[in-house]
Amino acid sequence: MQSDLVQLVTGIAQRARAASLVLSTATTEAKNDALLRLADLIDSSHPGLLAANQLDLDQAAANHLTGAQIDRLTLDAGRLRRLADSVREVAALPDPVGAVLEEWARPNGLYIRKVRVPIGVIGVIYEARPNVTVDCAILCLKAGNAAILRGGKEIFHTNTELAGLIRRAIAESALGALPVLDAVQLIPTTDRAALTALLKLDSLIHCIIPRGGEGLIRFVAETSTIPVIKHFTGVCCMYLHKDADPGMAETLVVNAKVQRPGVCNAAEQLLVHSSAAESLLPRVASALASSGVELRCDAASSAILARAGIGHKPAVPADFKAEFLDLVLAVRVVESLESAIAAINRDGSAHTDAIVTRDPAAAGRFQAGVDSAVVLWNASTRFNDGHEFGFGAEIGISTDRLHARGPMGLPELCSYKYLVSGSGQTRS
Repeated sequence: MQSDLVQLVTGIAQRARAASLVLSTATTEAKNDALLRLADLIDSSHPGLLAANQLDLDQAAANHLTGAQIDRLTLDAGRLRRLADSVREVAALPDPVGAVLEEWARPNGLYIRKVRVPIGVIGVIYEARPNVTVDCAILCLKAGNAAILRGGKEIFHTNTELAGLIRRAIAESALGALPVLDAVQLIPTTDRAALTALLKLDSLIHCIIPRGGEGLIRFVAETSTIPVIKHFTGVCCMYLHKDADPGMAETLVVNAKVQRPGVCNAAEQLLVHSSAAESLLPRVASALASSGVELRCDAASSAILARAGIGHKPAVPADFKAEFLDLVLAVRVVESLESAIAAINRDGSAHTDAIVTRDPAAAGRFQAGVDSAVVLWNASTRFNDGHEFGFGAEIGISTDRLHARGPMGLPELCSYKYLVSGSGQTRS
């Protein structure tokens, strides 16, 4: 059985590699035609997609999904319309392939160009997130890469339906004239052995991007012989400086925590400057509590909220490193901007952090000092997102420091090569 799975996955990877070599030179017009065809198919296929999605939702309890996971899994007409719109947005973006990054002439007459090219074959491992199927497929296609998609069992029926539409879009578009039908393939099994086999195919697959919980990402990073672009957790922090505007502080913290608590860019920690805590914290905490947020407080913040009559719980040390992915927020008081920066760099996950302040100098120091992929000033952490950055979609948010960091759009799905033109030069 295991040898059959290895053979199955190897065949998928071989076909993906062959398709990637052709897709890498496909025209922008042909790639866009496939994307626009997919958008139209999504718009016209709501009944089938929603029926497939309901099959997965019917198994949510048996699969022990949390409320946040069920929310990510669920499709409705509005989400499908937004999904189709995101496909059209990616089609409208500039094609990164072939862009000249640098060019120069050498004294010996050689002319050198550094040019963007596709990475090749990208494997995407993910859990209960149907939008990932489409986002990754369209970004890989536009950037000239083949994609191998492996979703979790929680989303198998939805993924199968979406993958069928993607394959149909390729076949019915201008790309259909090329041997690239296997440029997007879904692993047709959720057997863990197939995932392990996929992660060992370093001669055929060039990059792995896992999206999901920390357990999945650590398994992929520890098992793969292929380079992995990852983030383990999203322990995102909001810091209220002593010069924060109270109304803005309340609005931003509530949005960062409440708007969609089960995603990786939701706030998990609130830090408040000690000189402003007595005035700022009760207002912000009251708004959070009214939204159903459980506050887990250090001693200083607990004393302030107790005097204000606002309910909360005492925090334990682990709360200040936790990714709750729920309506839970760790709260603490810090003595200075520098201590806030130090706490975030120590306890955060280098994902997304924000400062609220009217002081540009304080904001500049915070943004320089916090070592995270995205650092915001007077904005919600929820803006660390490929769509919000103007990328149309994202294939993931990286907290790595090599090649790609932050939300990954089309340019991050490219490598580069050097094209050198000569006129008979030899080296002495």
